Amino acid sequence: MKTIFYALLTTVAFSACQGNKENAATYTPRVLTATEKFNYYPETRGDTLALITAQGDKKAAEEATEVFSVKYKDTVIQIQTNPADKASAIGKFSTAEYVNTQKTALLVQIADNSGLVAPVYLITITDKKPEVISLYRASKGKEDKKYTKGIIKTGRDGYLVNNDFFVANVNAKVFLIKRQNPDERIQGEFMLKSPDKQTFAFLGEKSFFQVHYPTGKVYDQPLKTLPTAKGNDLFVWIQENYKWDRDKEGISHLIPSDNDKIVDLKSFK
Repeated sequence: MKTIFYALLTTVAFSACQGNKENAATYTPRVLTATEKFNYYPETRGDTLALITAQGDKKAAEEATEVFSVKYKDTVIQIQTNPADKASAIGKFSTAEYVNTQKTALLVQIADNSGLVAPVYLITITDKKPEVISLYRASKGKEDKKYTKGIIKTGRDGYLVNNDFFVANVNAKVFLIKRQNPDERIQGEFMLKSPDKQTFAFLGEKSFFQVHYPTGKVYDQPLKTLPTAKGNDLFVWIQENYKWDRDKEGISHLIPSDNDKIVDLKSFK
């Protein structure tokens, strides 16, 4: 069986090198407008998404260690990033992560060497057909460049996308993160999540803006003092000055701690 497995693996690798001879299909992404679940169960072994290593752009070689392509059966999937321009189709990704155990949902980010944060999409299988969902929401935030960071892994539970979406691992459920202001993505740095992993805390200029993503309930906790620490020292400052609490509904949120009491550091892990 091992011999057969390695033979199949070699065949896949060889096929990846012959990318220009493979079939390709271009998909125009639709926009995610509400929380959705993309946990399609395949009926046959080939009804899944295959991830293969591809040849990257020579100009971006120094920036990207690997570039990936996605195949459904014998067809390479390309994404038309501009709905009005067929020439905008791209099928190479700098990041590609399965977000369900069936391998029918992939979180991908376009391989782009323009210096901007590349678009993020979810490629899924629905009723034996590929579908592409755009994880983008328009924003007019003055600090968007600072807080638009693409895909951030939040631990084993999932991925935060540009402060606007949370993609839950294992079951491929995508949540819209409620904004502080409807017209702009959260203008804050994602710092930590609650012990139950359901509340995200973003450090803004004057407050911790917090979102309980399953319900959309938000908290805006003013800062006691403006932190000057950075990096790991900033995290220590948060541990020393704040603690996790629960409201009447059992939802976790960050509040100022009593400096005379010992902080349970385990609650921040």
